[in-house]
Amino acid sequence: MFAIEALSLSKRFGDLTALSHVDFTVSEGETFGYLGPNGAGKTTTIRILTGITTPTEGTARIFGKDIVKETIAARKQIGIVHETSNIYTDLTAWQNMMFTAELYHVPRTLREKRGKELLELFGLTERKDDKTNGFSKGMKRRLTLAMGLVNDPRLLFLDEPTSGLDVQSNLIIRDVIRDLNCQGVTVFLTTHNIEEANLACDRVAIINRGRIAAIDSPERLKKTIQSVQSVEVAFDSPKPVTVEELEQIPTVSEALKQGDKFRLITEDPPAVIDGVMAFAAARKARVISITTLGPSLEDVFIRLTGLDIRTKGVKTVD
Repeated sequence: MFAIEALSLSKRFGDLTALSHVDFTVSEGETFGYLGPNGAGKTTTIRILTGITTPTEGTARIFGKDIVKETIAARKQIGIVHETSNIYTDLTAWQNMMFTAELYHVPRTLREKRGKELLELFGLTERKDDKTNGFSKGMKRRLTLAMGLVNDPRLLFLDEPTSGLDVQSNLIIRDVIRDLNCQGVTVFLTTHNIEEANLACDRVAIINRGRIAAIDSPERLKKTIQSVQSVEVAFDSPKPVTVEELEQIPTVSEALKQGDKFRLITEDPPAVIDGVMAFAAARKARVISITTLGPSLEDVFIRLTGLDIRTKGVKTVD
């Protein structure tokens, strides 16, 4: 049995098609990434899978339960953590936990035990009796995740769980996701952080304009575009090195400045390395570091969506 089955899901809002015949499955215990630019259909998909929105066409099942026809039975097995924290700021952390446990119909005998365990897990025990209006964004996000786990779900939907968080909260949440997966919990993760998906997910689906562009493991997706190779180089130079100069090196198709390094896109890395060394010698610069890189998941994303997330954005409704 699959944790999630999306069968030819379509959703239209008047003349706008948000999803068009989307098909995928998620196995039990899998961490599944769902990537796409703004307006691609990520939020619409989650709203259908969690029973908030009904599809115009198609079927969605959660552990074999039809989310439209057996909504309550399906929802009992899921936890949802939305991108925006859904806590009540006039309540304490503990009161938020207990209120959420009631909404999920967690038995009274288990509520307090579960609440204490989760607040401890997310480093919030010392603040459990404080009203949450004084919590930082990271603390609110951690509490939101704790609330989403209070019913001990088999399937957890995480919508941008680490977006804009401090380093400590980021690390805590990533560790918890990893631990949940080890315990057999299925995780459905939407994120704009492509590196996060690369590190955390067993498989990734890339959705664009309401259609699935690709589904596979991050490593296999990278292998589909082996032509996107590059050389990463850093210089110690008397005068600044420019992108325009580096693009004059033979076989360099594009040069990108990334922090104190340059990434040179090419189909012939050895030739570019020779060219870089000649370039450095000619201008009396020193090469501090140089390495060859294969395609990244970001490269796959850009190739499949046609959206360069480094320089462009789209203004649409997801």
